[in-house]
Amino acid sequence: MSDDVKAAIDKGADRAKAATDQAAGAAKTATDRMQADAQSAQAAFSDHFGEPAKRAGEALKESGRKMAENGSTIGAKMIDQAEQNTREAFAAMREAASAKDLTDVMKIQSDYLRTQSERSMSQAREIGELIMRFGRDAVTPMKGG
Repeated sequence: MSDDVKAAIDKGADRAKAATDQAAGAAKTATDRMQADAQSAQAAFSDHFGEPAKRAGEALKESGRKMAENGSTIGAKMIDQAEQNTREAFAAMREAASAKDLTDVMKIQSDYLRTQSERSMSQAREIGELIMRFGRDAVTPMKGG
């Protein structure tokens, strides 16, 4: 029974890690794409429109700098979330290891999976909101300039 519990907990932890890794990859891809697009737009403006474009290019450069900083912020947030998920998984494993019977183990596993699902949705929403906020912040200089 102990091997089944460990396998179930490991499977839940693996799923949580996979979801976190997938979210981190998607956020990095989006951040890299936004930064590359901003840099391409900056180069096009500078080449074709002279002084007004130079000012716009400077705004885009600032946006790119902000996006790079924001990408680091998102990465750090994802690492924090992964650490939290790992702590929660180990807490559930410890609790399951001290369970009195299979019913307790099943309840612990069920509670863990439910809270992990809620936590994953919350974490994904938090990362999405950060990305949206950073995107709005990145284009603000272009609108104002």
